[in-house]
Amino acid sequence: MQEIRYEQRGSVAYVTLDRPDAMNAFNFQLLLELGEVVEGIRIDPTIRAVVFTGSGDRAFSVGADLKERKTLTDALVRRNLNKIGDVFNRIDQLPQPTIAVINGFAFGGGMELALACDFRIAVDSAVMGLTETGLAIIPGAGGTQRLPRLIGEAKAMELILTARRLTADEALDYGLLTKKASAEQLQETLETFLNSLLANGPVAVEQAKFAIKQGMNVDLQTGLAIERKAYEMTLPTEDRIEALNAFAEKRKPVFKGR
Repeated sequence: MQEIRYEQRGSVAYVTLDRPDAMNAFNFQLLLELGEVVEGIRIDPTIRAVVFTGSGDRAFSVGADLKERKTLTDALVRRNLNKIGDVFNRIDQLPQPTIAVINGFAFGGGMELALACDFRIAVDSAVMGLTETGLAIIPGAGGTQRLPRLIGEAKAMELILTARRLTADEALDYGLLTKKASAEQLQETLETFLNSLLANGPVAVEQAKFAIKQGMNVDLQTGLAIERKAYEMTLPTEDRIEALNAFAEKRKPVFKGR
């Protein structure tokens, strides 16, 4: 049984967690499939952006499948934990911009998947949070590391230690979300945001993301050196010349990703 639905529309990959009856909870099979899909995306030069979402209108993902977890030995729990961490790291490191479309509940591992993405767009009825301490565990798929880097240590400490659940409005105020929209406007909001990404030079977008990601965890001078190298990657591209010609000719550039 397929647990992931995958579709490519133009230059955008859409990855859907497809376990609506289980509120898109992560079992081991889903993690295996998700890892395979992500690896395929990583090496596909035709993909310029990636959207992750959940099937149905109830949940993005409520995290680990607790029904499965009750049947697992400690060794298998560790297997699942290692796998989910590995898959989310791969998502975090994708060269393409990634967007989590949070279409309902996003708890625990579901919220950690959203945090592994570059951007988060939520329906205004969404509820989300890193709720693991309420289950006597801690976020184990990057939550304790990615959340404070996104919103700051004090706010992350508050949310994780209290297992607080946030509405979309609250998540936006905390800096967790990029945008929120009504259910009727969610797709339009996503497409508008995608278009703002896809309008720019593909190589430049990829290199800018690389410089930001790599530079976040080093000192300033090392980060500046990373930025310079990333800039140099754009210099020999056809797209850079096309942008200059389009500016001179007062037209929109037509980028080809080379």
